[in-house]
Amino acid sequence: MAKPFASSADLGEKTRTLEVLADGVYALTAEGDPNIGAIEGEDFLVCFEALATPAAAKGWLDELRTHTAKPVKYLVLSHYHAVRVLGAAAYDAEIIVAHENTKRLIDERGQEDWDSEYGRMPRLFAHPETIPGLTHPTETFSDTYRIALGGDRGDLVLAYCGRGHTAGDIVAWVEKPRILFAGDLVEAEAALYTGDAFHHDWSGATLDAVKAFEAEALIGGRGGVTHGREQVDAAIEQTRDFIAIMLREVGAVHERGGTLKEAFEATHAALAPTYGHWPIFEHCLPFDVQRVWDEYEGIDWPRIWTAERDREVWDQLQD
Repeated sequence: MAKPFASSADLGEKTRTLEVLADGVYALTAEGDPNIGAIEGEDFLVCFEALATPAAAKGWLDELRTHTAKPVKYLVLSHYHAVRVLGAAAYDAEIIVAHENTKRLIDERGQEDWDSEYGRMPRLFAHPETIPGLTHPTETFSDTYRIALGGDRGDLVLAYCGRGHTAGDIVAWVEKPRILFAGDLVEAEAALYTGDAFHHDWSGATLDAVKAFEAEALIGGRGGVTHGREQVDAAIEQTRDFIAIMLREVGAVHERGGTLKEAFEATHAALAPTYGHWPIFEHCLPFDVQRVWDEYEGIDWPRIWTAERDREVWDQLQD
């Protein structure tokens, strides 16, 4: 029997957990659904990620408002995927910040990605009619972007660590409590989606740069918050291992002249014993393997996913 397409059958609501990680530093996790966060400045808020719709984002903001009434000055987009950005209108932020490559991706494939992700993950798009259109950053940067939080709160540093989950992923480093919002560059016991990734860069220099922050707590794109250097490093290395296994298995099949289907089967067999129980594993893997295969075919810049291409790849691999 064919498996349900992507996450189309995942309709059960997840339990959300709001954690106060330090004075004025908040993280909301949701059992493998996308994570989001917020950092208080002296008289404003910086919010990290936007969720898929304004209606979904409003639910998070309502929870945040039980802790602080400060206005949202900055909305930080860690990267471009529709489920992370299309809820931006709910924040009414003065400034929307993203990496310059994220702006490029929105301009290049924004609508296609929206259509693709809505088909893959319909549950995340609560009241899609509330989305006013594509989200565009008002400010972009290439290397670092520093936000003075005011008072004795220090700075929030947005940093580009290199190509990874997408071409434009950034992290948010809360200097004083040593807390890192890593976006989808790191997942804590949640499967990696890598359909727009640069696997060799990500598993090497990019994760090395993430690890170099030596964070005491890390909020990845999905999964729980990791606390303490040992657990933070473990989450980073689990992410690296997931990618390394895909590179090894797909690379071996490609080198011997095998097929994409054979590469998928080998990768699934290698990953499933350790990672198969993680959220969205079955959803992600066909798209991940296709992108790794493309890289071995010499395709550096990821091909655009459309709703039609999603189905073609799924039907070819995940039967």
